[in-house]
Amino acid sequence: MGTSAAEPAGKDKVTRYGWKALAGSAIGYAMDGFDLLILGFMLPAISADLQLTPGQAGSLVTWTLVGAVAGGILFGALSDTYGRIRVLTWTIVMFAAFTGLCAVAQGYWDLLVFRTLAGVGLGGEFGIGMALAAEAWPARHRARVSSYVALGWQAGVLGAALLTPLLLPHIGWRGMFVVGVFPALIAWVIRNRLHEPEVFVRRAKAEGARGKAFRLLVKDGRTTRTSLGIVILCSVQNFGYYGIMIWMPSFLSSKLGFNLTKSALWTSVTIVGMMAGIWVFGQLADRIGRKPSFLLFQAGAVAMVLAYAQLSDPVAMLWAGAVMGMFVNGMLGGYGALMSEAYPTEARATAQNVLFNIGRGVGGFGPVVVGALAAAYSFQVAIALLAAIYVIDMLATLFLIPELKGVELD
Repeated sequence: MGTSAAEPAGKDKVTRYGWKALAGSAIGYAMDGFDLLILGFMLPAISADLQLTPGQAGSLVTWTLVGAVAGGILFGALSDTYGRIRVLTWTIVMFAAFTGLCAVAQGYWDLLVFRTLAGVGLGGEFGIGMALAAEAWPARHRARVSSYVALGWQAGVLGAALLTPLLLPHIGWRGMFVVGVFPALIAWVIRNRLHEPEVFVRRAKAEGARGKAFRLLVKDGRTTRTSLGIVILCSVQNFGYYGIMIWMPSFLSSKLGFNLTKSALWTSVTIVGMMAGIWVFGQLADRIGRKPSFLLFQAGAVAMVLAYAQLSDPVAMLWAGAVMGMFVNGMLGGYGALMSEAYPTEARATAQNVLFNIGRGVGGFGPVVVGALAAAYSFQVAIALLAAIYVIDMLATLFLIPELKGVELD
C-alpha cells in the first residue's frame, strides 16, 4: 500500500515547515468552501438578475463540481510529477482569474463557462493540500493535520454564511464574486514561501518515479479494493453534504419563513457542529484508529439524519442540525490521512484528487436528487432517505478499507 513500519520516535516533532504547509493547505481549502457556499446563497439574486430558470441556477452548482472533478484529476497527476507547491500555485491562479470573470458575466452561458473553469481550479485544492500537509507532519499526528486542513473548508463556509447576508444587499452578487478572490490571494502569498516536502523531493529523484500515478491506484487486488472503498466513502460524504447544504437555505426560507439572516444563523450553527466533528474525528483517528472512527461517525450519521427528518420546530432544527452536522461531515477529517497512507508518494496527490473528486462528482447529484424528492414528497422524506447511504458507507468501511494508523509514508 506504499507504507512501511511505524514512524520512529525522533520524527514525532512538528516542524516550522509543517505548520506553514498546514496554513497554506487550510487557507486554500477555505477558499474552496467559501466559494461554493456563497454561490448557494447568491442563486436567488443571480437568477433574478440574469432571468435564469431553476434548472439553470442548479446547473451552476453542478457544473462547478464537474469542473472540480476534472481539475482534481488533472492537477493531482501534475502535482505528483511536477511538485505540490508549483501545481497548487497554478490552481490558485486559475481559480482567481475565472472567479473574477464571474463578476462581469452577462448571461447564463458565459457565467456557466466561468463557473466551470473556476471549478477546475478548485479541484486541485483538496488532494494536493492534503498530500502536502500529510508529507510535512509525523505519522502519529497525521489524522489530526488532515482534520485541520478539512477545518479550513468549514472556516471558509462559515465565513460565507456570516458575510453573505451582510455584504450581498450592498455589493450584489457580482461584488461577492470579487470578494471570493481574496482568499486565493492570501493562499498564493503563503505558498510562495514554501518548498517541496522532503519525501517528495527524495521520491522525485528516484528512477522511474514519474508517470505511474494512475496505475498505482489499481496496482493489485488489495489496492483496487481500497480505492473502491474510498470512492464509496467520498461519494456518500459529498452526496449527503451537498444534498443538505445547498438546499437548506432555500428550504428554511420557503417552508419555515426564515429570512436570509435566519437561514445564515442555521447554516452557521450547523457548520460549527461540522467543525467540532472534524476536530473530534482527527483526535479519535490518531488514538483508536481510522476504521473505528469512521464506523462510529457513520452510525451517528444514520441516527441523526433519521431523527432530524422528524423535526419541524425551528429551534429544535437549529440544535439538531449542529449534531447532525457533527456526524455527517466529521468524517471529512479522516479522508486525507487515509488516502495519504494508502498510496505511495508518486501517486499520493493523484489518489487524493482522483478518488475524492470522483466522490465529489457523484455528490454533485445530491442537490438534484434531494430537490426532486422534496418536490415529489417533502424535504423531510428526502433527508430521511439520505440515511440509507450511510449504511452503505458502513459496509464499505467494514469490508474494503484497511487500518493504516501509524504507518510511515513511502
